[in-house]
Amino acid sequence: MVVTGRAALLALLLTAPVALVARSWGAVLLVDAVLLALLGADASLAGSPRALTFARTGDHTTRLGEEAVVTLTVRNIGRRRVHGILRDAWAPTAGVAITRHALDVEPERLVRVSSVLRPVRRGERRPDLVTVRSLGPLRLAGRQASHAVPWAVRVLPGFPSRKHLPSRLARLRELDGRVALMVRGQGSEFDSLREYVLGDDVRSIDWRATARASDVMVRTWRPERDRRVLIVLDTSRTSAARVGDGTRLDASMDASFLLGALAGKAGDRVDLLAFDRAVRADVRRPGATELLPQMSRALSDVEPLLVEADAHAMVAAIDARVRQHALVVLLTALEPSALREGLLPYLPGLAARHTVVLASVRDQRLEELAAMRGDAPAVYDAASAAQAIATRDRMTALVTRAGIEVIDATPDEIAPKLADRYLALKAAGRL
Repeated sequence: MVVTGRAALLALLLTAPVALVARSWGAVLLVDAVLLALLGADASLAGSPRALTFARTGDHTTRLGEEAVVTLTVRNIGRRRVHGILRDAWAPTAGVAITRHALDVEPERLVRVSSVLRPVRRGERRPDLVTVRSLGPLRLAGRQASHAVPWAVRVLPGFPSRKHLPSRLARLRELDGRVALMVRGQGSEFDSLREYVLGDDVRSIDWRATARASDVMVRTWRPERDRRVLIVLDTSRTSAARVGDGTRLDASMDASFLLGALAGKAGDRVDLLAFDRAVRADVRRPGATELLPQMSRALSDVEPLLVEADAHAMVAAIDARVRQHALVVLLTALEPSALREGLLPYLPGLAARHTVVLASVRDQRLEELAAMRGDAPAVYDAASAAQAIATRDRMTALVTRAGIEVIDATPDEIAPKLADRYLALKAAGRL
């Protein structure tokens, strides 16, 4: 039996006057006995919460930053009306704002209550127990029972850079000659012959075709298709750094989704590898329609691991997956200590076999701190930030000298800049 606040208030209102007026323990005990009998009668008249059955329907997946709706269907198979409160408990990371609902179910009837999830973390989110408190006619007391109603909502990584995909696809169609602009890249696949116009590269002149025709003819090329693209996510300690509203790993995932979607539309074969000291996620040769779903599912449970990355094992895993020339995109941090003792010695050899792009998520707070002035603490902060920026620039120069293309951008800029670099490499025939 459960007792409501109304019962406590009634007990106070009845007991206090009797104790003050009668000044007799017997009178107080008599009032309490009557009150207990009243509570027992009210609870016995309440509908049984164990006579309820439950079922869930709704979303099984959602993305971080988006909503999911899960509906709980409550059916009363008992003989009495169940009137009270229902609590559908979820973990705090599920982001359910309202977990308590008023409940009123007649016999042989059903009602539905919905929970709106706004998850704040990736991974699988499951509900806790459903607790029903059924109250009697006087709302003084009632009965309570808890039920396990299983469900699972998989929270996939967010994809805020999706808004950049249409403009990049339009540029891809231009490169592929599918729109009226007919912009041609210097790819490696021959497309067609056309007459020379002012501004064309003289190296594209086809002299044999020119000899057969009455005008100078040039070759046109189309960007390569069916090339290999390997996206490597560093999930070691550097990926756990907070940048903006999330971690460096969250921004790297977003960039990998935009690049994967763009490369898949371009007809290239995209693989994904998440690595620190071991493989954390591995997506190999999915179809174009399955690429993003498989990448999202593989990365939904991946969290940064507070260890140093094993660079030797990472490069060995890359070589095991791409034995021929490929575009290898390393999403890691330009942190001097991690790079010097980790990937930096392996980058020249990797660049000799593949086209390598290193993309790093930069903390925009460094530039803000470097520009601050005023009191002494602000000046010290500015000096520290300027030193960090200079160190990062020196590391960028070292990586560039190793034959690696470097992208160092803020969380909002990393995804579109990486997509633009991919398009530039494709237009230049370097994939």
